[in-house]
Amino acid sequence: MKALERQDPYALFLDQLRSASERVLLLDYDGTLAPFSVDRDHAFPYPAVPPLISQIMSLGTRVIIISGRPARELVPLSGIHPHPEIWGSHGMERLKADGSYEAGALPEQESAGLLLATQLVEADALGRRLELKPGGVAVHWRDQPAEEVDEMRHRVKQLWSPLLEEYPLRLLEFDGGIEIRVSEWSKGTAVETIMKEVAPGVAIAYLGDDTTDEDAFRALKGKGLGVLVREEERATEADLWVRPPDQLLHFLQEWLRETGGEI
Repeated sequence: MKALERQDPYALFLDQLRSASERVLLLDYDGTLAPFSVDRDHAFPYPAVPPLISQIMSLGTRVIIISGRPARELVPLSGIHPHPEIWGSHGMERLKADGSYEAGALPEQESAGLLLATQLVEADALGRRLELKPGGVAVHWRDQPAEEVDEMRHRVKQLWSPLLEEYPLRLLEFDGGIEIRVSEWSKGTAVETIMKEVAPGVAIAYLGDDTTDEDAFRALKGKGLGVLVREEERATEADLWVRPPDQLLHFLQEWLRETGGEI
């Protein structure tokens, strides 16, 4: 897989994008639209991203953010106006562009497992690193040195791994932490649901950086373009690799041009 160049499958996708009657742009947030930040409340997008996405939306592309964050958290953080559709908590929540909101119900067994996961971490003095969100519990360590990260990862896995045998939960590692969450929803299930709503021949792409985005790349395989957004290449199910921010912005600018916009 090569970095952004006008060659297959990228060139083929641009041809499709130019002529498609329906276009859908799926975007991860942290690490993709926004650089990672130790302070999660200040993880703002690259400055040129919000106006570019607003322009893309104004020309008829359906833009959807799919994130591990709670959906409503991204409305003020993203700076995109009007805000696009947002699938939060790995697809468990759906905040539509018109403001309507849907969320999957958390079954009793999964809820009990997540409560226990929270209590185990709090008892291990890691409570200040906890994030509680719909359908999951995360521990963050982005501000820690590498040797402490390895020790924290080991500790959290020791605490949470036994729960996977008793509760229908799964562990997800991401850049800067680890999460235990319900297994019913993922970024892949969000993409699968969206694919059921679109017309045949849709031009659709998913941009993501993390291992949690691999579910989405797999769900889109053979149906659209998967784009890995990352400084360094890694093993992935994506079709294309772009480095942020310059190649990410170039990709969005080409999307805008091919759909009738001007830079």
